[in-house]
Amino acid sequence: MKLLLTFVQTYRQIYQHATLFSAVVVGLLFGLFLEAYMHDFNLVYITLFFVFSLAFSAGPIGIVNIGYIKTQYLKSGRLFANTDGHLSLELYNPRASSLWALSLHHKEESVDIPHIKSDSSNIVQLPITPTKRGEFIHDECYLQSLYPISTARLTIPIGVSYTAIIYPQPKGKSLESFIHQEETHYGEEREFDGLQEYDGSQKLSHIHWASVAKGDMSVKVFTKEREIPKLFFYFDKIAGDTEEKLSQLSLWVLECEKRNLPFSIKISDKIFNSPKEEIDVILSFLAKY
Repeated sequence: MKLLLTFVQTYRQIYQHATLFSAVVVGLLFGLFLEAYMHDFNLVYITLFFVFSLAFSAGPIGIVNIGYIKTQYLKSGRLFANTDGHLSLELYNPRASSLWALSLHHKEESVDIPHIKSDSSNIVQLPITPTKRGEFIHDECYLQSLYPISTARLTIPIGVSYTAIIYPQPKGKSLESFIHQEETHYGEEREFDGLQEYDGSQKLSHIHWASVAKGDMSVKVFTKEREIPKLFFYFDKIAGDTEEKLSQLSLWVLECEKRNLPFSIKISDKIFNSPKEEIDVILSFLAKY
């Protein structure tokens, strides 16, 4: 009795949708019924009974296959506006048998999940591309199954949502360009240290003319006698509108983090210092600005 009540509760959470194969089965049953009624063939009766039994049993089997799965979002990495990312979901199968032919859907995105073993979990990464910065809630995700014979498309909503902060899109001039454009000298040039692509901000005297002759404009790079001091980024001095400024700061913050360079940002009446503030705290402020 307890198993039946559990099945009924699970059944109420699942939505059933007709498929093309549903129409095929209905047409096949109707044709077999007419054939059996007019000609009274035992083989037709057996076939009719077989098709009906198969179609009838597919529903409960499909419900059991999709209805008991447990889902939860896992903490994902950083998400940026207009940048491809992903959300991670853990799907846990508590049953003693495997689950088959599932798929995870959200709007136009979908991920196939061919198999989840008994009493085990699968981690699924759902592609996502946020369109704007700021607070973000991901919901309306659902699981779908056509198991076992596609006579019905079964869907069940994922009853949890994921909340995150979408950071500004990292976009703009490179950190090297900023350093070259600063009036302060970050040390005296000492030794030749290779070539890099010319981006318009380097000194003309550093152009490597041999590479220009080959059709690839590069500039000479020199090591410095002393380390680069802590960088200071002024929001008001960055070219462009608000979104462009935030994108530029986002790019510089990430480049400084990657190169382990200390920096400060002055935006409105606030000053952030990287040694004191976590990078995610600074990016979150930019996201909500």
